Amino acid sequence: MFQQIIDYFESINPVLAAFYATLFTWTMTALGAALVFPFKKMNRAFFDGMLGFTGGVMVAASFWSLLAPGIEMSPGEGFVKVLPAAIGFTAGALFLFGLDKIMPHLHVNFKENEKEGVKTQLHRTTLLVLAITLHNIPEGLAIGVLFGGVAAGFDGATIGGAVALAIGIGIQNFPEGFAVAMPLRREGFSRRKSWWYGQLSAVVEPFAAVLGAWAVMTFQPILPYALAFAAGAMIFVVIEEVVPETQRDNYTDIATLGFIGGFVLMMALDVGLG
Repeated sequence: MFQQIIDYFESINPVLAAFYATLFTWTMTALGAALVFPFKKMNRAFFDGMLGFTGGVMVAASFWSLLAPGIEMSPGEGFVKVLPAAIGFTAGALFLFGLDKIMPHLHVNFKENEKEGVKTQLHRTTLLVLAITLHNIPEGLAIGVLFGGVAAGFDGATIGGAVALAIGIGIQNFPEGFAVAMPLRREGFSRRKSWWYGQLSAVVEPFAAVLGAWAVMTFQPILPYALAFAAGAMIFVVIEEVVPETQRDNYTDIATLGFIGGFVLMMALDVGLG
């Protein structure tokens, strides 16, 4: 089955492939948000475990799918070879740092007085959706950059690796959708509206993916920098957002085990399919 998927993505335009791959990740977010229909509340232990799982997937993807291929395809030796990755990684982290300071948002399970970004009168609902949207930008960008790298013919960038990354991100998007929808339901929103806002948080991924694939195909020398850029952005999200959210209750051990599970799964997907 996986081979058939890989063969299909190899046969179509890489920008279109990136778009389709992120439609899958968006769909997984929508399916997760749909859990708001059968369930009335969210088990906090389960949520923290899944949030840890998300962090594990993102950290593993940052290295196995992005940084390692980026370093491998960089020219030169020693410090020269790692320079594009170092520059790109730093730029990606600073980019998310800037967005974090500008875009008003509120992380899941944080109180109203803990909202971040510029001061705003936006409703808590909007701020929650914006937080997850901020989270999803580097994920879509990473998928698009990998597909663009394959089209550009760079060693280390493979369709299998791009598909593995999309599968891993899709899996971790499932609990993310639920994590947005359920708090909205608790605040009095209808199930339908809670689901709508939950799935809407991932709508940015296809746009970021198409932009990433197009940029790499148009400006091929930037690929090592672009891969590291996406990795730096994802690591920033994990440390600034995901990890703190898992440490706010009594289930830190469950979150840690979830992180390990997510890391192992993403590593296995990348090595097995890449």
